Amino acid sequence: MALAAIFMASSGALFFMRFRRVLENISKAKLEPGYKIDPLGPRVRTFLWEVALQGKVIRQRPIPGLAHAFVFWGFCAFALITLNHFAEGFGFPFLSRDGLFGRFYYYLAALFGVAVAVSIAGLAFRRFVVRPEWLGDKLSYESGFIAFLIFALMVTYLATFWVSEEGLGGRLLWWSHTLALLIFLPLIPHTKHLHLVLSPLTVFLKRPGFSQIPPLEGDEDFGLDTGKDITKPVTLQAYSCVECGRCTEHCPANLTGKILNPKQIALGMRGYLNEFGPGAEEPLLGKHLAMEAAFQCTTCGACEYQCPVGVQHLPMIIGLRRGAVNTGKWEDDYGTKAFLNLERNGNALGFSASERDKFIQKQGFPIFDGSQEYCLWMGCMGSYDPRGREIITAFTKVMTHLGVSYGVLKKEKCTGDPARRLGNDLVFQSLAEFNLENLEKNKVKKMVAICPHCVRTISTDWKEFGEAPPIEHHSEFLARFGAKLPANGAVSSKIVFHDPCYLGRYRGSYDPPRQVASRFGTLVEAERSRERSMCCGAGGGLAFLGEEKGKRVSVERAEQLASTGASIVGAACPFCNTMFRDALATVSGEPPKLLDIAQIAAAAIEGNDAELLNK
Repeated sequence: MALAAIFMASSGALFFMRFRRVLENISKAKLEPGYKIDPLGPRVRTFLWEVALQGKVIRQRPIPGLAHAFVFWGFCAFALITLNHFAEGFGFPFLSRDGLFGRFYYYLAALFGVAVAVSIAGLAFRRFVVRPEWLGDKLSYESGFIAFLIFALMVTYLATFWVSEEGLGGRLLWWSHTLALLIFLPLIPHTKHLHLVLSPLTVFLKRPGFSQIPPLEGDEDFGLDTGKDITKPVTLQAYSCVECGRCTEHCPANLTGKILNPKQIALGMRGYLNEFGPGAEEPLLGKHLAMEAAFQCTTCGACEYQCPVGVQHLPMIIGLRRGAVNTGKWEDDYGTKAFLNLERNGNALGFSASERDKFIQKQGFPIFDGSQEYCLWMGCMGSYDPRGREIITAFTKVMTHLGVSYGVLKKEKCTGDPARRLGNDLVFQSLAEFNLENLEKNKVKKMVAICPHCVRTISTDWKEFGEAPPIEHHSEFLARFGAKLPANGAVSSKIVFHDPCYLGRYRGSYDPPRQVASRFGTLVEAERSRERSMCCGAGGGLAFLGEEKGKRVSVERAEQLASTGASIVGAACPFCNTMFRDALATVSGEPPKLLDIAQIAAAAIEGNDAELLNK
């Protein structure tokens, strides 16, 4: 047993030597401004669902997810067996097969042993034979060896039910099982299997909410610029990446030939930490992380939504953008023009505020004076974009039909969404503070908007500078008043609804727009819909940047929507509407009509829905 003790001590020492560097980097990283661990209730619920029950793993990728879940549950079940195994080697077993509980537990562990053996074999076959492209081209022989060790652990345990513990066979099995465990342990910190140790903590400690961008702290905080800017949550998440490729599989930029790979954002951050460590003055964008990749992100959130181990990619990416923009390292003509337009004109499109005034007067929109129930937030697209103006006009007709009083602000600037997502905090703060002051001055109590980007920015991002009145997206508004909207069962159109990222994944609102659209036609679903919906390509300020490299995201998504055979593409975001306007024309000689749900409802109210919708 002296030899076993030496092996155990050596294995533990090797594990600690490798894991110590990780712990040091996490401890040396700076605290994140505004981070709070309370309230604990939501964190506990998330932990139980995502870690204990493996709900996210299974739900988003059922078959391999269930296999991973069995491996996890098996490891949990084997914790007691493993402790008893080592105690048994030293002559002090505490779990006897002769006792009632011991017999029950040994057989329970055996069931998990079979499940783990089958699951790990299937996962190894998938990784090394099937080889889905999002797992990467490079084969990881370490992963293969670890899969073999896990399989060996299960087989050597199951064999004890047929081989007597006494004698040579029993001793060989004990040593085989022991060596597999002791070889496996020091490999953990050196491989992606580090997530076995860190990911439960990462899931529990991740920022609450979706894509929460941490506030900057003081005048010297510019975002993620160098190693000294890396925070503890970023460090913990970088080391927790399991390299499963779920983020890559769903990233619209990666799917259309861009260099951005969300997995490499986390791994690049890990590579930087391993080479330079937190606190280093070396720029983050360079050897391990590419600036071009950071600015190809549409901020759709598909990566963060899919991640099973708590990695929040978007705060990392936007943090890198902040570091590049706020320090003047990012040079882009289109980006510079958008920022100047926001500063000078209050909108990224570059139009004079007088153009908005003329449109309001032409349409006869009432000015909000405090007596109306709702302040209708027009947004940049509703104020200046031709298609956006059609949507806002249609929505006002529906509000009038419903008898809901509303008014628009005499002065309104961009919420700052493009500046926020592109990383220009100074411009964002200026716009947020102006609008907050304007809303307070006009005594606004309730708001509604046609743009989910505006809704997200006003309801969440502005909180750094003040509390805005509650705001509702127009799809949610229309769904609440659905019973008062006309419905036409004779309409034969098939409608496919495109889920906007900032309405779906960001806000969790999937049913309200469908409830509205389904009143005027038959709904069909695209292959990628709801939480798996693909971005239109406009988010993250990319609507205002130059031509995309590779295939356009909007064209890829338009092809998916057109392939459903629907005659109507229903939208609920003016940015999506703008992106699909040209994209649909390129994918079909007779493209489906593109209509916002407000336009569909307005057409039904005016009695020309059959002409508009039937095709």
